[in-house]
Amino acid sequence: MPATHRRHWKTLALTTSAVLVGLTLPTVTATSASATTTTYDSTYYKNAVGNTGTSLKSSLHTIISSQTKISYSAVWNALMVTDQDPNNSNNVILLYSGTSRAKSLNGGDVGDWNREHTWAKSHGDFGEATGPGTDLHHLRPADVQVNSIRGNKDFDNGGSTVSGGGGSLTDSDSFEPRDADKGDVARMILYMAVRYEGDDGWADLEPNEKVNNGSNPYIGKLSVLKEWNDEDPPSAFEEKRNQVIYDSYQHNRNPFVDHPEWVEAIW
Repeated sequence: MPATHRRHWKTLALTTSAVLVGLTLPTVTATSASATTTTYDSTYYKNAVGNTGTSLKSSLHTIISSQTKISYSAVWNALMVTDQDPNNSNNVILLYSGTSRAKSLNGGDVGDWNREHTWAKSHGDFGEATGPGTDLHHLRPADVQVNSIRGNKDFDNGGSTVSGGGGSLTDSDSFEPRDADKGDVARMILYMAVRYEGDDGWADLEPNEKVNNGSNPYIGKLSVLKEWNDEDPPSAFEEKRNQVIYDSYQHNRNPFVDHPEWVEAIW
């Protein structure tokens, strides 16, 4: 579905609901999983469309769990493709800062970019193991120093300016990405919560309403992530990234990039 259409999914869904009930908007109610359409609804998502709540989460888990896994070393080259700067094929766009940096500057030194796990490795004890530790749907290139500042902090609003972070903020127990990456982060985190449900040897990853989760298999704050998903709809860059991962690497999709309204339908 074109991004210009998706950006209005919530408004359109509410407007339709208002007409159906005589212009009386309902109180907080899970959004129907059929609120928008994509070219994959009749194929890839056919067993999810029409569901809501736990049924939707369960059906999506089954769908996206069918994937090709790659090694952690292979992630380097994959990110050079998935996050390539559309205006400079020699560069990648870095998460959090939005900086365009040479693909060749991958590593661990100041000025390099490395592999950021948006769902922090310690929040689930999966490290860099093939599986959640190498899942491209939550791995992004990030500046080494900005990545270090984020560390394993939960996501929340507020804090002080992160040097080189493009407007990102941080405090002692949380990290707030720049506005242009907030929705991306939310949809990556919630993808992980659906993909990894504790039935494949890894922890059951879930969002919660806390920060300072430390080594627990949780990340917060869910309410803030839902706000970010609403405020920053999927961009063309994010949609292309989802497609490249599906076509060339893992052959599974992040359903919240295709259907951002499914966040509200589940949580």
